[in-house]
Amino acid sequence: MEQLPAKVSIIGAGSVGVRFTYALIIHGLAREVVLVDTQRQRLEAEVMDLSHGAPYVRPVNIVAGDYRDIQGSGVVVITAGKKQLPGQTRLDLAKENADLFKKIIPEVIKYAPEAIIVVVTNPVDVLAYITYKISGKPSSTIMSSGTVLDTARFRYLLSCHCKIAPQNIHAYILGEHGDTEFAVWSRLMIGGVLIGNYCKICPREKECSPKEVFENIFNQVVCSAYKIIEGKGETSYGIGLALVRIVQAIVHDENAVLPVSTLVDGFLDERDVFLSLPAIVNKNGVRGVLELDLSEDEKIAFRRSAEKVRSVIKECGF
Repeated sequence: MEQLPAKVSIIGAGSVGVRFTYALIIHGLAREVVLVDTQRQRLEAEVMDLSHGAPYVRPVNIVAGDYRDIQGSGVVVITAGKKQLPGQTRLDLAKENADLFKKIIPEVIKYAPEAIIVVVTNPVDVLAYITYKISGKPSSTIMSSGTVLDTARFRYLLSCHCKIAPQNIHAYILGEHGDTEFAVWSRLMIGGVLIGNYCKICPREKECSPKEVFENIFNQVVCSAYKIIEGKGETSYGIGLALVRIVQAIVHDENAVLPVSTLVDGFLDERDVFLSLPAIVNKNGVRGVLELDLSEDEKIAFRRSAEKVRSVIKECGF
């Protein structure tokens, strides 16, 4: 199994960047982790705090650096940007963070031109597209965290209701990472059994109203971030672990199927927009996407996501 250089750089040492770093070193995926942030005092304190756990994890060098220090990175993860406030949508953040990316991306390309770039800053679909345009890199080398976390939330909630381990629930949230995302109910499987067939053999069949339950689960997925932000001001632990899963697929050259946001090039006749689809992720980035046979309602939902994200991209001047 071929691996990329075991160096991961993180642009942005806020809550998401630090939670991701913490999860990354626990999983032992990198020998060197570089964090870059404009708030130098906080950056150095975070790195000092993280480094003190070195005796209890695999060997890793954690650096409070600047852009020069990201040279040689196999993966660059961008978490820097304005964070979502209570009542604010991800798309509301677009223009401010687009302006920030105009400064960040040239620096990343200058010092780590060969790295796979993973965008985490919201709105991720818009900013992944902007990264693609500014960087001039092949689209396959740029992705965003997309709906990897949304899908995890979806599988977790389904597992709680169905009393099945989430690892055995095969389901996706696709489209925009945001309010127009949609659940692919037509392809949802539990242990290889389509959900409609599973419900017929479920011991709880007589006490369950599937349509009502599933609508409630999906609504919880869509509203999760808003509820968490309202309660604690941020989402960070879930996305930190989701990022570890993405970086693992890249560093270990796994060819793993993950719903990252990638350039759509012809699926349902949509083009020139970043959205989440089941993508094959390996050391080169996105090898390709699996073009699911969606239901008519799901096709409409995907096109709605494309239209929404594309309109915001245009508002940002791209």
